[in-house]
This record gives sequence, structure tokens and C-alpha cells, in this order.
Amino acid sequence: MGLGGYLFVSAILFGLGVACTIARRNVIYVLMGIELILNAANLNLVAFARFNGGLDGQLFAIFSIILAAAEAAIALRDRAERLRPLRLRPSRRPRPAERVESHFSTPACPPPPS
Repeated sequence: MGLGGYLFVSAILFGLGVACTIARRNVIYVLMGIELILNAANLNLVAFARFNGGLDGQLFAIFSIILAAAEAAIALRDRAERLRPLRLRPSRRPRPAERVESHFSTPACPPPPS
């Protein structure tokens, strides 16, 4: 497979990433589109490094993968904070010594004098 094949696959990935980023409003889909764009750039870097015989492109690709992983971790943390269950305050229940007698337990009329 020549350099043209790698560039063709990279162009398809880049186009799908741009389309996904522009067409969607959901944060997860936009981040997936950005990941596709970064993967297209990584494929280009590795392909050119392979055909030119250097390691510079592969080092940049590894750096880009590290940045993409950090981006995904931050996005997942943000999403997890939004989905955290709502914490309610604990209700203050009276202790047994603090219980107040209800008005039904007291007699309506005082007892007659003896």
C-alpha cells in the first residue's frame, strides 16, 4: 500500500470528523468528531514518517494521542459530574426524647376538680 492509500483513508476520516463536528450539537458527538480529525492527522503523520524514514511523525502522533486521551478524560469527568445523583439533605427526625405529644393524645377538657 502506497502513500496515496494512507492519505485517502486519512481524508475520509477527516471528512467524517468535520461532518460529525458541524452537524451535531451533542457534546459527545462533537468530541467524537474531534477524535476522528485527530486520528486523521495521526495517520498522516505516521504515513509520512514511514515513507520518509524518520521518527518525527511518529513522535508527534504519540503526543497527539496523549492529548486526545486527556481530552476524553476531562470530557468524561465533566459528563460524570452532570449525571451525579442529586443529594438530598438528610431529614431531621426528632429523637425519642424530643418527641412532642400530638394534640390528639391530650384530653379535650381538663379533668373535673375533686
